[in-house]
Amino acid sequence: MIDHIRPALATLGLMTVLTGLAYPLALTGLGQTLMPEQANASLIVRDGQVIGSALVGQAFAAPGYLHPRPSAVDYDAAAAGASNLGPTSAALIADQAARAVDFVASTGAASVPVDAVTASGSGLDPHVSPENARAQAARIAAARGVPQARVAALIEAQVEPRWLGLFGEPRVNVLAVNLALDAAFPAAPTGPRTEG
Repeated sequence: MIDHIRPALATLGLMTVLTGLAYPLALTGLGQTLMPEQANASLIVRDGQVIGSALVGQAFAAPGYLHPRPSAVDYDAAAAGASNLGPTSAALIADQAARAVDFVASTGAASVPVDAVTASGSGLDPHVSPENARAQAARIAAARGVPQARVAALIEAQVEPRWLGLFGEPRVNVLAVNLALDAAFPAAPTGPRTEG
């Protein structure tokens, strides 16, 4: 029996060291060397303080800011996930209808982009569609007291194309636009970032 246990324990110890220690340390070292920003969560730091991540959405509700898509988890990264409501759910349909009414009321848009009324699968999507961002330009410009054309140009400058021209959809990072808005119009009356 000892003859069977000793090789099993040796294999267990070896695999624990390889897969539990050596492999994670090697990948961490590669990540820190080759892609340090991404390996450290793509954090955005201003004045020595972390204000967000380019990869994690956060709530912006003040009229002078670009609003993100809805979140089923209130942008809580510790509870990331979707609502798990099916497409025929009365609660989901009612939520989307209410969001559509709110979007039209706040933007005056003639049509509502789908990402303005639907939450992402993670609840933390940092992007909106260019159509969603463009529809919000008038509200942002009015709240900041600047010409709509300047806000629209700022949004257009932040549109990220498909990766390699093929993969994904064009998108706009909400935090990047809001930081650009604050930089371009620093004295504009924006109010608090979030309301509630």
